[in-house]
Amino acid sequence: MIINIRGLFEENNAGIVNTQAEERPVEQVQRDIYDTHRHRIFSLAFHMTGDECEAEQLLADSFVRAFQADPKPDGSIIDSAFIEGLRAYFPLTPVPPVSPAASPEIAGKNVRRTDLEEAVRELPPIERLAFLLRDVEGYSPEAIAHLTGLSSPEITRTLFSARIRLRGILTEIKAERAA
Repeated sequence: MIINIRGLFEENNAGIVNTQAEERPVEQVQRDIYDTHRHRIFSLAFHMTGDECEAEQLLADSFVRAFQADPKPDGSIIDSAFIEGLRAYFPLTPVPPVSPAASPEIAGKNVRRTDLEEAVRELPPIERLAFLLRDVEGYSPEAIAHLTGLSSPEITRTLFSARIRLRGILTEIKAERAA
């Protein structure tokens, strides 16, 4: 006689998982949320501030705000808390875009990671944030617009300008290195 035990458990899996999550203390759930998002938030904070201590402070402040807003915040609440904290450091307002005519070709096309990190630090804050969120973290322009309070066309222009400005900065870095 063969017993199909698969059918006995499939219907109850969601209930078992939910019950287990409810049984865990809120502190453990919050620790898991923190552990899930801390690396991403710290990385963004470090690339925005360029300072490890300021990045740690921004990380802590972001999670305090997120947990005050919701005891079990999701990624969007944490991102919003992070952006709110960034506003204390930087004006996250659009800057005049760079002209496409000013876009130089990067000789050799190979860019060292350290040169790219240096070039990103030289971007205006809103361009740096948009570049990091889009090209490093993979956020959509619409999600970036929602987080920053700018329109999607403004974010698209900001990203375009950031990439042109990065090419120029990288070209300068390569020229300095060659000299």
